[in-house]
Amino acid sequence: MSVTAAASGFVVLLLTVTVVQGADGWRVRCTPTQICAVKGSKVQIRCSYWHPSRIDGLDVAVEQTYWFTKGQDSEPVDLRAASEYTGRVQYHCGNKACTLTITDLRDSDSDVYQFRFITNQPTGRFTGSTGVSLSVTGVQVISTELSDCRREDCSRSRVECQTSCPPTPSPSYIWYKNGQKTTGEKSYSAYFYSKDSISCAVRGHEDFPSAPVCVHGNSCDRVNYIDRNICAFKGSSVDISCSYSSHYDPITKFWFVAEQLYRPRAVDLLKDPEFTHRVQVLEPERGRSTLRIMNLRLSDSAQYRFTFKSQRSEWKRSFPGTTLTVTDVQVIWSPIGPTLTCHSSCLLSGRPSFVWYKNGTEIHGETSPTFRGFLHPENSYSCAYELHHSSPVCELTPKCLVWKLERLSLVIFYILIIVKKKSKFKCM
Repeated sequence: MSVTAAASGFVVLLLTVTVVQGADGWRVRCTPTQICAVKGSKVQIRCSYWHPSRIDGLDVAVEQTYWFTKGQDSEPVDLRAASEYTGRVQYHCGNKACTLTITDLRDSDSDVYQFRFITNQPTGRFTGSTGVSLSVTGVQVISTELSDCRREDCSRSRVECQTSCPPTPSPSYIWYKNGQKTTGEKSYSAYFYSKDSISCAVRGHEDFPSAPVCVHGNSCDRVNYIDRNICAFKGSSVDISCSYSSHYDPITKFWFVAEQLYRPRAVDLLKDPEFTHRVQVLEPERGRSTLRIMNLRLSDSAQYRFTFKSQRSEWKRSFPGTTLTVTDVQVIWSPIGPTLTCHSSCLLSGRPSFVWYKNGTEIHGETSPTFRGFLHPENSYSCAYELHHSSPVCELTPKCLVWKLERLSLVIFYILIIVKKKSKFKCM
């Protein structure tokens, strides 16, 4: 399941100490060397590398770059092939630098990450020896009862927001009481009733709050989302699920899209015209709700939340839900080579297999995300990933540009004819 640090997922603390290893022209420099990140968010680790331009009179070319964890005892395994990182790891490499992005961080991701590059020379491989240490931490609420109320279903308690990441100089906190967002200090005291739940987050990471906890008793109102981030392809279907409990029997409950500029208020998705015939709400068991969205559109990218209301309480609508990213597949042209790259924001398997097409016909043997074959200006190229196809493109040479302009001119010409006919019809 995110996270450009997409506006919500960068780390809490970066110790930006640069590490450089190597000699005789072989070097790796990584920064930062220590990262503390919030569970559920995303993190980026960057390393630059250098190598001799020639060895024994032969040109040196980098053939492979990958990341692995120091905890691996045997031969290092590319993180993209490790099952525990499936769909959560991306590499962005170029200009002798490589950035590792890990999304939907888990406790088990805490480790030391190392970078290795392999060249076309028998002895031409190098690994950064120190690596980058990543610590993943969650946020939790600790409550302490101070005194009883005069009523049996109430207590005065002190709640504190805790995280194992070293604090920033002046951290501030976000609190969610029964799903209602408020700002506050790291801890505060208040009266809490049996229906009340409390959750907290570090400011800047509001989309990754702690799980709501009951302060007085154990039957409070609360919602827990199964996934914080989901990535899906245009045209496919997706399930977004949560578990919930209500101190009183709920009268109404529904899913909605978090407030946006063009969508200022919460609307039940079953009644939203933008989702007509495309959504279902399933209740596979008591206390669990699943929103199913079909025939996904790029405009469906948003944060989805669940709310309920009883006669005496309500789960408010500011508690962060599940962020859905809908993407398609596209071909990106690079003048270096030149090369074509099959790109998607969603990576659904450890070692993704790509299919390339020339003029609609499959190019056998091409399964990597980068196509480096000969690009003829009169041919169109497209790719597919997980059965999802990109639109065809052609090489951006002068001939290709002329072809594109000719097609555009024809489209404009026909539009002008239609407009002219309509204007004549109005005059008559």
